[in-house]
Amino acid sequence: MASTKSSRSRAAQSGASAKGNVKDGGAKFEENLNVFKSDNFDADAFVQSKCQSLSEKEIRQLCSYLVDLKRASAEEMRRSVYANYTAFIRTSKEISDLEGELSSMRNLLSTQATLVHSLAEGVHIDSLSDIAPGSSATTSLSNNEVGEPSDVEKWSTELPDFIDVLLAERRIDEALDRLDEGDSVVAEAKAKNTLTPVMLLSLQTAIIERRQRLADQLAEAACQPSTRGAELRAAISALKKLGDGPRAHSLLLNAHFQRYQYNMQSLRPSSTSYGGAYTAALSQLVFSAIAQATSDSLAIFGQETAYTSELVMWATKQTEAFALLVKRHALASSAAAGGLRSAAECVQIALGHCSLLEARGLALCPVVLRLFRPSVEQALDANLKRIEESTAALAAADNWELTYPPASVRLAGRTGAATGGGSMANQPKLSSSAHRFNSMVQEFFEDVGPLLSMQLGSRTLDGLFQVFNSYVNMLIKALPSAMEEEADFEGSGNKVVRLAETEAQQIALLANASLLSDELLPRAAMKLSPSSQASYKDDSRRRPMDRQNRNPEQREWKRRLVNSVDRLKDSFCRQHALDLIFTEEGDSYLTAETYIHMDGRNMDEIDWFPSPIFQELYAKLNRMAGFAVDMFVGRERFATLLLMRLTETVILWLSEDQTFWEDIEEGPKPLGPIGLQQFYLDMKFVMCFASQGRYLSRNLHRTVNDIISKAMAVFSASGLDPNSVLPEDDWFNEICQDAIERLSGKPKMTNGERDPNSPTASVSAQSISSNRSHGSS
Repeated sequence: MASTKSSRSRAAQSGASAKGNVKDGGAKFEENLNVFKSDNFDADAFVQSKCQSLSEKEIRQLCSYLVDLKRASAEEMRRSVYANYTAFIRTSKEISDLEGELSSMRNLLSTQATLVHSLAEGVHIDSLSDIAPGSSATTSLSNNEVGEPSDVEKWSTELPDFIDVLLAERRIDEALDRLDEGDSVVAEAKAKNTLTPVMLLSLQTAIIERRQRLADQLAEAACQPSTRGAELRAAISALKKLGDGPRAHSLLLNAHFQRYQYNMQSLRPSSTSYGGAYTAALSQLVFSAIAQATSDSLAIFGQETAYTSELVMWATKQTEAFALLVKRHALASSAAAGGLRSAAECVQIALGHCSLLEARGLALCPVVLRLFRPSVEQALDANLKRIEESTAALAAADNWELTYPPASVRLAGRTGAATGGGSMANQPKLSSSAHRFNSMVQEFFEDVGPLLSMQLGSRTLDGLFQVFNSYVNMLIKALPSAMEEEADFEGSGNKVVRLAETEAQQIALLANASLLSDELLPRAAMKLSPSSQASYKDDSRRRPMDRQNRNPEQREWKRRLVNSVDRLKDSFCRQHALDLIFTEEGDSYLTAETYIHMDGRNMDEIDWFPSPIFQELYAKLNRMAGFAVDMFVGRERFATLLLMRLTETVILWLSEDQTFWEDIEEGPKPLGPIGLQQFYLDMKFVMCFASQGRYLSRNLHRTVNDIISKAMAVFSASGLDPNSVLPEDDWFNEICQDAIERLSGKPKMTNGERDPNSPTASVSAQSISSNRSHGSS
């Protein structure tokens, strides 16, 4: 029995066409950006060419398109900067080091040149002495007469000792002034020959030695933990004045590093400590040190590229070390356990401190986002997995009865605008598993700031869709037909799901999925597009779904949700169609014998009434419409489409049943007038109750007419005129209306009024048109 029905079910699915995948337009962004890269790009001309004949809707679409281009351009620039910035900084540092080495070589060469020049002059003096030995007495006498050293020579002799005293007393500024004065004297002596070469060389050597001693003294002071604040800045500034800028800058950064490392010794995370508190304390230490180092660097070294590059590399390195500590002591456990809120709070704390550095010209937020992104993604995936598993656990015991949410959930998840004062009518009616799913999703979207700043909005939407799709798979497994076919849907695995045995329970499955996909999930996902929400927050007349539809990405995401619900709807309709058409043993209720063997009976003795299978179809649709009145409040269109889909499924099966039509066309007994009239009555009955129920679709109307035409063509092949044996349409309409009243137990309609309990009573009825023409009409 089950195998027969399963085989027919699979045969029914074989004719269904697969839905096309959505093309991703993101790959075209790179090509579209070429227009803006041109040197001759004219913004005004571009806007005029795009907006000259555009409507308001097209202008909105263009704005959305330009925003996407802007986002793609910013992403491309960000990737380019991160791809090349490290190499640029490394090259700049190498250039700075080379400049320092060249400066040292220049000083060394200058010293060597002075030495060579002095040696050359000494050789020249000795040669003169050899040439004129008789003049030595006169020269000696003359020197003795001149004998007294000049003031410059005395000063040059006293300078080294004076600088030694200043260095011993740590009078740094005075020592620098004396060294600068000594350099001036050396330059003047070279220009005016006020010092002998030997004294000049001695003075230069003394100045170089004292400079090196002062530099070493300053470097030693800068490395001391007790040196801080103004004293540290003075030492670094003095070292820079000595001409050793790269060393001074490295010492400055190292001093701040050593200081915050010392302060971190008191920060001991424990397994019981609060992750946010640890992150806040660590952020305060690290980013305060980076901020102070940045201020000192800019105050002493200014905006010189070599120093700012080293500062950026140092700050980035400290940020990476900070991120490693936070991930190890705060994020690792919360991310693994799905603690998205804890992970998000840690990221927000770090971003808050980083944002304060942007005023100083140091942008570390991208670094923090890049480093924390894997942990937040892990927490996001774990949180979504927790939603899926928790919902699946409740689905195993769900009785599939729709109820309002518990008071605790209702109070926790509502807002004043959404609840309208807390009226129960505005609360969703769902089964227990759907309530759990909805409440966990609403809680999930409470803190979405880090997800937006980390550009995880798309990943979040995709993950939520996967979880919802898994829940829909469980709803499909709750249908009895899915259990009989032993379907194994992707995402549902071997999860145990309680069967929905009654029609009311099965419609409740659809109510769960439709309410989640149409309203609850899109409303929660709107928090991922705050700009779109802010644009319409003052318009109370717009429904949340209208505002949500303004976002193209979320509109596409909602379309995917609807497609997932359509799978459930198809399974539901296929199951009920098979239950109508086939017996438990696998035999068909809808056979050609039903109509072929009617002929031979007396026409007057026949009590004309629709066939049992179509009576049962009407009764089933009528029952479902009654359930829909209570389950689809405010969503009558979904109920209409459901009844429309079920009716179409049954009629399409009849239209495509090859066995049925082969027996009608080539059977041992042809289709007679009575059989044709009964078949025509059944089809008119379907059109009649579908029209009154407001679910007579164009496709159903066309299919029924095609079936009638096909049956009349078969009858005509026997040489008889079908119009001559069929009564007028009024006769059929009267029989159908009488059958509807008898089957439903409702009074006859008057003045064209329709059933007030129809799920789409506001929709205008469609008239029933005949497919055949009568000669007397």
